[in-house]
Amino acid sequence: MGSFIELTAADGHQFKAYRADPAGKPRGAIVIAPEIFGINSHIRSVADGYAADGYLAIAPALFDRVKRDFESGYSPDEIQAGIALMQKIDMADAIKDVSAAVALAAGAGKVAVVGYCWGGTVAWVAAARVPGLAASIPYYGGGIPNFADEQPKCPVLFQFGEEDKSPTPDAARAVIAKHPGTTSYFYEGAGHGFNCDQRGSYHAAASALARTRTLEFLAKHVG
Repeated sequence: MGSFIELTAADGHQFKAYRADPAGKPRGAIVIAPEIFGINSHIRSVADGYAADGYLAIAPALFDRVKRDFESGYSPDEIQAGIALMQKIDMADAIKDVSAAVALAAGAGKVAVVGYCWGGTVAWVAAARVPGLAASIPYYGGGIPNFADEQPKCPVLFQFGEEDKSPTPDAARAVIAKHPGTTSYFYEGAGHGFNCDQRGSYHAAASALARTRTLEFLAKHVG
């Protein structure tokens, strides 16, 4: 099990991050950009899972800039609260916080960023704006079409659901068409949030297959 640490971004902002260490020498590191629900039990379990696979995992609390220690569940009211907080976060600030997490994680070797939901959009932007990343794996980032012209500087693996509305498969494919060097998968029957086993949108088969592909991508590009 991991624990919370404190990080400092380049602009002096201090924020929390959840850190999970592997049992042995790390194969590399993963920075996890969270959904709009904060560093809740699900994201902590995701970090613990990557640590069990041999990676140092760090999940920065990107909402600390507007609300410290925020975490929530998935009711309609909680979703609206998360969206309201997300809309107060400037992407440039989120990237500063991811960069601080990457700088710490680099002590374990090569670093990838994996992001879910809003964090998927952050992971996509980080691929273009955070120096030194070995890979980026965005899951169903609804805002990715808004950043379609970003130019990734590392290998990117997109994970999308065919039933998603944010982004729609058509919108996602339009982004991919601009970046033919990326890798992408679309999962039949899966919608937004298909990886989260605490959400009604959880799709066990898609989640398992996406995780296998994520680990293969990490093995190739991180270690």
